[in-house]
Amino acid sequence: MEATKKGGLPLHVLMMIGFAVGLGAGLWVNLSVGPETQWVQDLTTNVTGPIGQIFLGLLFMLVLPLLFSAIVVGVSEMGDLSSLGRVGWKTLLMTVVISTIAVIIGLGAVNLFRPGDGIDPALAQQLLAQYAEGARGIVESAPASVNLGQFFLDLVPRNVFGAAANNQILPLMVFAVFFGVGLVLVKSKAADQLQLAITGLFEVMMKLLTLVIQLAPIAVACLMFNLAALFGWDLLARLAAFAGVAIGAMAIHMFIVYPLIVSIFGGKNPLTFFSQVRDPMLVAFSTASSNATLPISLRAAETELKLPRKISRFVLTVGATANQNGTALFEGVTVLFLAQFFGIALSLEQQVIVMLVCILGGIGTAGVPAGSLPVIAMILAMVGVPAEGIGLILGVDRFLDMCRTTLNVTGDLVVAQVVSRGEKDPVGPIDEPVTPVTSPS
Repeated sequence: MEATKKGGLPLHVLMMIGFAVGLGAGLWVNLSVGPETQWVQDLTTNVTGPIGQIFLGLLFMLVLPLLFSAIVVGVSEMGDLSSLGRVGWKTLLMTVVISTIAVIIGLGAVNLFRPGDGIDPALAQQLLAQYAEGARGIVESAPASVNLGQFFLDLVPRNVFGAAANNQILPLMVFAVFFGVGLVLVKSKAADQLQLAITGLFEVMMKLLTLVIQLAPIAVACLMFNLAALFGWDLLARLAAFAGVAIGAMAIHMFIVYPLIVSIFGGKNPLTFFSQVRDPMLVAFSTASSNATLPISLRAAETELKLPRKISRFVLTVGATANQNGTALFEGVTVLFLAQFFGIALSLEQQVIVMLVCILGGIGTAGVPAGSLPVIAMILAMVGVPAEGIGLILGVDRFLDMCRTTLNVTGDLVVAQVVSRGEKDPVGPIDEPVTPVTSPS
């Protein structure tokens, strides 16, 4: 559910207020005073800049333990994988395939419409130099050039602790996937206790992230002030273009990809399918929470879609954590948009890397408001884009969050429909309570 401050205002409202204050003050400085004025330089260098840096530093601090524990927990929740056999593997395959399609659509849309273009390159380079220090530790660990063949070789870490120490995030994520699979395959008391301990680590990291996110309204105001003071009205035009491209890419995935998958692989009329899942779609859009929507999705799968209960519960519960198509798409769109905004050209190989990290990042996204921020910041740092640029998108993130959560929830139901085809299981009334799992929004 939506986090709130002590005053009772929802976090997204406070973030919008911070966005508006920072944007308004920055535009006033840009139009009336000028970004070259000495007191403006002192303010951005010694006050607003460091505040934004501290916020992002706290996010980077949590990236490693958060992603590792989230991926391990997400994969290990496939506890019935061995018993369900082909159902478990079909679920995993469909999750990867649909997430890959989602990210490709997002990256394709950004490359086609280029919403980040149009900013004065000199101003972009000035801001790039100003913010380069913020993520220096992680940026320095990224290779200067990328060879796709070597990239795949480097996915397997020779030394897991060395990879973590050098901020090599992707090899660590691959190790986390293998670690989670190992927990699924090993059936022992010790393995159960280890899984419980990692689940505890995940919960602690999520709590800490929740606390850090409470600082977001102040950080957003500071980051937006710096950006608006430098870029002026061009900033609003680029932001509107970003939101339009993100929503358009999500619409393509929702209304073209999903119907094709449901029709071809699920054996169901797409219009009938969407009619039967309208309740969880509406709840997902209104709450922006996969966690709150899970019970509604389970009921719709069993009473409307008439899917086998055992299969639908397995697929939807695992999917609520691991099948985040909308989140993966959004992360890819955001990274490429900010790269364009700052005038950083990403090669095809770098974009493939972004795609792979987004797919894995869909598993490792925390189930709190703005929980995708650490993943986005980490990907930005990997490709040399200043992570402070995420302040650009926070003001419109609430509506985009509602859209991508709807895409996530619908995607879970699509996978459940496909996996259930040809499977048999008694279907009856829901007679046992459903305990929602912690899931990304």
